[in-house]
Amino acid sequence: MATATTYGARAHARAQEGSRTEAMPVVPAGAWPAPPCEAGHLVWAETVAGGNYTHKVLARGTELRLTDLRGDACAHLLLYAADRPWERLNVADTVKVQWNAYLGEGQLLLSDQGRVLASLVADTSGRHDTLCGTSTLVRNTQRYGDGTPQSASPAGRELFKLAAAKNGLEPRDLPPSLSFFQGVEVRDDGSLDFTGPAGPGGSVTLRAEQDVTVLLANVPHPADPRTEYVSTPLEVLAWRAAATAPGDPLWEATPEGRRAFLNTAEFLAARGIA
Repeated sequence: MATATTYGARAHARAQEGSRTEAMPVVPAGAWPAPPCEAGHLVWAETVAGGNYTHKVLARGTELRLTDLRGDACAHLLLYAADRPWERLNVADTVKVQWNAYLGEGQLLLSDQGRVLASLVADTSGRHDTLCGTSTLVRNTQRYGDGTPQSASPAGRELFKLAAAKNGLEPRDLPPSLSFFQGVEVRDDGSLDFTGPAGPGGSVTLRAEQDVTVLLANVPHPADPRTEYVSTPLEVLAWRAAATAPGDPLWEATPEGRRAFLNTAEFLAARGIA
């Protein structure tokens, strides 16, 4: 179809309606094939290509499932309180408060205010990282020859800048991130061993315990020793559910977690939310 004229370009663009590609958002989300819940409850359905990013604001109680489709995705994650971006994921407190540097089912993602932004309610991968953050422009340029967002080897921080800008945030608003599906282990001498992926099909499910802004970058882990830039598609699905409530096993799992949930509940109650 000729696109040399405005009319031809418009006709070509309109002809793409309804087309599906391997990596794209599905709108409405309920049109996603084989959703993990009732189709009407699905609020986000997207496949994120390797070297790409996405973002979304999710309501409290929403469950978010990330799936490593081919075994070489690495989902770098940042979370912010949706209407208070100064309250954001604090990876150091997430590790320190829970006495655990290794993410898994039952762990909480904490803000710098001692409140729960999200809880990790399911995990079939077990290969995650709270220590290394994401890749940078300088490092990717050294390793792959380029790290800019439009290159063949974009850095995670550069993609986070784009996602942040679309939510009214600036580069200074980007704290250290955590990553799913690619991990490291700490040796006795303090050095790190890259554990790599767990293989295709691994997934993690997070539950938003407040309204949150989610930023995701799907790029290679900074400790990945491979010389080539390897990043495969990431599936992102989210659906309406219910936030964790008193009496839930996750709420009562540890004294530290219970206090974080109490801090969250007190804050939300004062605002008339819960």
